[in-house]
Amino acid sequence: MAKLRHIAIAAEDPYATAEFYKKAFDFYEVRRTEPRGEGTSYGVFLSDGTMSLAILHFGWDQGHGLEFRGIHHFGMLVEDVDSSVEELEKLGAKCFARRPEGKEGFYETKFHGPDKVVFDITDSPWKGAAPLEGDVERAQPPRPVMEKTR
Repeated sequence: MAKLRHIAIAAEDPYATAEFYKKAFDFYEVRRTEPRGEGTSYGVFLSDGTMSLAILHFGWDQGHGLEFRGIHHFGMLVEDVDSSVEELEKLGAKCFARRPEGKEGFYETKFHGPDKVVFDITDSPWKGAAPLEGDVERAQPPRPVMEKTR
């Protein structure tokens, strides 16, 4: 069974937005990217140990427009990308960014689903996202539990 493991938020200032979620919900940062010029996306990737939350300033339009702010897309972790692509296309999803032939490791294959909702699939977990059950070799080491003081 596929598992929801990723949500992306389109933000004007991804660094400030990430700080909010880190403080509000104790998410931890797993990766940060910087702007690399026009047409590139950048931001902060957070996790709660199960889900990957990407807070991004998008540099290329995936169907929402570059000015869109809010929940941008979600990502599903699947066992096999190729068979999932085939099934999703049979169901009417339109693939607009397919994994290149021979590409190994992490890659998001992107779709427009019903009502043009953007989602992506991968068979390699996002950093900070839990693997599929029984796939422990891909798991990230658990984050140390820290006691919260107020």
